[in-house]
Amino acid sequence: MDIASLIGMVAGFGLMIFGMVSGEQGFGALGNFFDIPSVIITIGGSICGTMASNTLPDFINGLTSIGLVLKPVSGDVGQTISSIIDLSNVARKEGLLALEEAASNLEDEFLKKGIMLVVDGTDPELVRGILETDLACIETRHGVVIGFWTKWAELGPAWGMIGTLIGLINMLKNLSDPSSIGPNMAVALVTTFYGSVIANWLCGPTAAKLSRNNDTEIMMKEVIVEGLLSIQAGENPRVIEEKLKSFLAPKQRASLSEDSGGGGGEG
Repeated sequence: MDIASLIGMVAGFGLMIFGMVSGEQGFGALGNFFDIPSVIITIGGSICGTMASNTLPDFINGLTSIGLVLKPVSGDVGQTISSIIDLSNVARKEGLLALEEAASNLEDEFLKKGIMLVVDGTDPELVRGILETDLACIETRHGVVIGFWTKWAELGPAWGMIGTLIGLINMLKNLSDPSSIGPNMAVALVTTFYGSVIANWLCGPTAAKLSRNNDTEIMMKEVIVEGLLSIQAGENPRVIEEKLKSFLAPKQRASLSEDSGGGGGEG
């Protein structure tokens, strides 16, 4: 479990509560920040706007994707490169057909699919085309989910402003009672507060985390595509390793070299 998002959201909420109760009113001030009409206008309105921007299945899928921020991307780039190097050594020593047996122990379906295409003798350009099409479809699906949270982050503050304008209009209609101006103004501003919380505490960070996870997964699959095509071309495992290490940061490259014992295969 990747708890960074959980820690960040819980800590952010705690700091927000601390700011509310740190004044003279203490915990009694919490009531100042709760207003049912504001909740209905801001949260309800922004959700409805987000629903209107998506199909119903995409909307439901977007809501349920909140759990994905706690789920790390399975595997990592370094491990993927190590797997490719192991496969390249098998192919170099025993031939491409031996990859079929080696693939049976793999959990990555995308890697398995690519191996089977290579084993079947598929033309390299066709292998690349099939895998890159698959890759594009994955990224498109991820983009729909990320777009859900991005849209909600946009609409939250907008509906907060709508609620504020409604409150200000009602307040200005009742200026004959000066004592009501302060309370009505506070209620009007609560909707803006809700909209900002939706965007900056929930939706924005969620969209950013899902986008980061998408980038990591896509990069791992790009490594797989390049690695399999290199294996199919009969390149030396050491050359394949150096090629794939270009996807990594310098520190990760050094770590991978130590783990693999400096690469594999004889020229």
